[in-house]
Amino acid sequence: MIHSLFLINNAGDIFLEKHWKSVISRSVCDYFFEAQEKAGEPDNVPPVIRTPHHYLINIYREKIFFVSVIQTEVPPLFVIEFLHRVAEMFQDYFGECSEVAIKDNVVIVYELLEEMLDNGFPLATESNILKELIKPPNILRSMVNTITGSSNVGETLPTGQLSTVPWRRAGVKYTNNEAYFDVVEEIDAILDKSGTTVFAEIQGVIDACVKLSGMPDLTLSFMNPRLLDDVSFHPCVRFKRWESERVLSFIPPDGNFRLMSYHVNAQNLVAIPVYVKQNISFFESGSSGRLDITVGPKQTMGKMVECVIVTIHMPKVVLSANLTPTQGNYTYDPVTKVLVWDIGKLNQQKLPNLKGSLSLQSGTPKPEENPSLNIDLKIQQLAISGLKVNRLDMYGEKYKPFKGVKYVTKAGKFQVRT
Repeated sequence: MIHSLFLINNAGDIFLEKHWKSVISRSVCDYFFEAQEKAGEPDNVPPVIRTPHHYLINIYREKIFFVSVIQTEVPPLFVIEFLHRVAEMFQDYFGECSEVAIKDNVVIVYELLEEMLDNGFPLATESNILKELIKPPNILRSMVNTITGSSNVGETLPTGQLSTVPWRRAGVKYTNNEAYFDVVEEIDAILDKSGTTVFAEIQGVIDACVKLSGMPDLTLSFMNPRLLDDVSFHPCVRFKRWESERVLSFIPPDGNFRLMSYHVNAQNLVAIPVYVKQNISFFESGSSGRLDITVGPKQTMGKMVECVIVTIHMPKVVLSANLTPTQGNYTYDPVTKVLVWDIGKLNQQKLPNLKGSLSLQSGTPKPEENPSLNIDLKIQQLAISGLKVNRLDMYGEKYKPFKGVKYVTKAGKFQVRT
């Protein structure tokens, strides 16, 4: 299974390594560095890289590459899911999954990796179990450990380890009982020059924060569950109930967890939340060009589109940009050739516009193709797929919990061709 794990930052430095079987030399990462150089962008690095003697399976999270070394053929998604669990555990323990946080808590990191993987095979990956095994860091515990030389590892076996619901510890008690769910959707889309949708799909997740006493049994139902394709659930969900009734029935873990992820990839069901009118042209004679971009809201069900950012990777011959925005501000980096227009909120009455001239390198032919626009946005209290939670019921406990659902739509890889 997994022999070694290397954590690599954006600068290409290996700042942490862990070996479960024999020690594998760092030189194996040279194959990864080659693939990274060819890819250019971190997101474009192939998730599986084949070498003469190993397979390198990697993910990119929070500006860190998690690179695992495999010596035999295994299902790649199995390893990728485990690496995401490792990143999420660091986030849960340290508040952030960053190089600084990992270096500051390196002892706990090694203790976690030792418990999560046993001889290369996943063992304990549930947050509740790990928090009973290895106490999360705090200032007082760190001081006591420094003085006494003790560790964060608990002395007793976690209560949930041997139960039928290993994701939930026994004897949970809260003064305020509450269950909150976040429906977060990312829209990936490609629009052509005329604004027609070439490709569109929605990737959605439901994240939960459940703090309930005892052993509650929850049922979550949707208004329109038939929208959902390719669903993936937390182990707590009873799959047979979902198959027969399209209802989520589960005994929840304690605290934060991802209840499910899903796809909506029927083109006719994907609403595009913004439209873009653009005209980028480079003149044959002279070393100049024109740029004119207008962005407006569309199919947002009356909700405000916020945090709109337009990013354009200009051709190498563009030296500078002299533009005038009617809203927000823009920056152009002459080294990376990236133009960023930070718009903010979209106003239906006064649509934001950016126009002006581009200066090109003299004596060079005009660019063969126009650059594409990448759009970033956020819409609060809207799931763009139309998914809505109908109700949440609780059984097995007598108290009445606080309940809430929040919807957020974001742009994933949202591209407009020019």
